[in-house]
Amino acid sequence: MSFYKKIFNEKFGVYYPSAVTVGQPVPVKKVAKRLSQMCTVTYADVMAVLGELPGVMAAYMGQGKSVRLDGLGTFRYTLKTKGVADEADFAFQKQVEAIRVQFVPAREGAQTKGSVATRSLVPTGIEWLPYDPAMEKADGGTTTEPGGEEGGGGTEPGSGDEDSFG
Repeated sequence: MSFYKKIFNEKFGVYYPSAVTVGQPVPVKKVAKRLSQMCTVTYADVMAVLGELPGVMAAYMGQGKSVRLDGLGTFRYTLKTKGVADEADFAFQKQVEAIRVQFVPAREGAQTKGSVATRSLVPTGIEWLPYDPAMEKADGGTTTEPGGEEGGGGTEPGSGDEDSFG
């Protein structure tokens, strides 16, 4: 189940739901353990591959390519820059403020005009419940994760991503 909380936007005078992340992020070791239980690859093999994945992706993106992981999505570099009014003042190194990685989730289903496609990381039928901080405190700060494992406490409000519904 996923959680939301009601947020008031003073600028527009409207209430909107915002996703809430409960507990700590799931560490790569837990992901590797779960993946090794789901297939014939050992935990050590999964950890080895996941450990090398960021470097391989960075090398390809450093060559100007995007990296597509089927069922997950596509990653590519983007730049945060400041502009200059005069072309003579153009200086790439001085204008680049940050290099970022953009992630676009994979889509499943028809992708022609007028058809419906869904994001593969967003399953249909997600159960959304209102977030109640007291529920987490009564639970001792733990939440049950898929597979019955428990995670740490703490909350982190959702990013407010306007494209969170697919």
